[in-house]
Amino acid sequence: MSTESEASKITPAAPGWDFPGSRAGLGAAVAWTRRNLFSSPFNTVLTVLVGLFLAWALPAMFRWAVLNATVTGATRAACGGEGACWTFIQVRLPLFFVGRYPPDERWRVLAALVALIGFCIPVLREGHVRHRGIWFALLFTACPAIVGVLLLGGVFGLPYVDTSLWGGLMIDVVVSFVTVAGAIPLGILLALGRRSQLSVIRGLSIAYIELWRGVPLLTVLFMSAVIVPLLMPNGVTADRLLRAMIAMVLFNAAYMAEVVRGGLQGVPEGQEEAAATLGLRWWQMQALVVLPQALRIVLPGIVNTVVDLFKDVTLITIIGLSDLLGVVNQALKDPAWLGMAREGYAFAAFVFFVCCYLMSSYSRRLERRLNRGHAH
Repeated sequence: MSTESEASKITPAAPGWDFPGSRAGLGAAVAWTRRNLFSSPFNTVLTVLVGLFLAWALPAMFRWAVLNATVTGATRAACGGEGACWTFIQVRLPLFFVGRYPPDERWRVLAALVALIGFCIPVLREGHVRHRGIWFALLFTACPAIVGVLLLGGVFGLPYVDTSLWGGLMIDVVVSFVTVAGAIPLGILLALGRRSQLSVIRGLSIAYIELWRGVPLLTVLFMSAVIVPLLMPNGVTADRLLRAMIAMVLFNAAYMAEVVRGGLQGVPEGQEEAAATLGLRWWQMQALVVLPQALRIVLPGIVNTVVDLFKDVTLITIIGLSDLLGVVNQALKDPAWLGMAREGYAFAAFVFFVCCYLMSSYSRRLERRLNRGHAH
């Protein structure tokens, strides 16, 4: 056998084409493309149209947002006329995140965020976590107390900061967390009440759910801001932010109840019968057998409700509270920064998208983990 022939046998193959793993990956990509993008004539035409639109829109957006954008300076004079003026976002960034919270006290906002993350990690962390149930209880009891003390002050030598000075993304997070912490337990109780054998409890639960689901959220917020103060006794006042959070809890609990009720209906009746034969009481049966299965079933629905809730918080702007979108709208009225609507709304949309995407991504991971745990 010739030397040339031997050399040809040991010559490496061209990278990316002759290796089995590469061929398998390329074949999988082609199969995915055919299945998801070109599975029918209609899907093929739609894929081509979307591709043409992206080819037309993305380069222009990239030039505006990146190539011709301005990110330096402190005034509008530093911005060019062709690209985005991200200088506006840079200058107003503290306002967008914490509103008019006193600059000297903004360390308390950071401390509250660290406390919230610290309590969330043991609860959301994958894998085995010791005393996860205790951490879960602390997340909805001790954590709100610590965060409230840090943000409000008035105790332990911390200056009091009125909620009228709160704003930006901080309000979105605070209102969403309080609403979820209150709406989920109340929604579970309402869902159980709607399935109760006692006609009085069942009727009251149905009346509550249908009443709140039949009223627009905007009307509920107006009632919390305008009607509730008129009904308060003389000399008794309630903070506007507190009234808004209570209204959000009561409103979203009705929707959460229907989501949980769907999960309860998905649990086989045999589960309750088996639990009853073991001598479990009704509350033990619901807490230990039925509810864990029901919540696993409706986890996507719960996350969808939470994501909608997070975006609905922007409606509190109408009653005088300035969340992220409200602060952006206020900043756009500054005579020194007129005409920055595209940059302001693009920034707000990006922040909301990132927050909602992170919640949805964690939900999918948790759902896959729970499905693996119950595969057999």
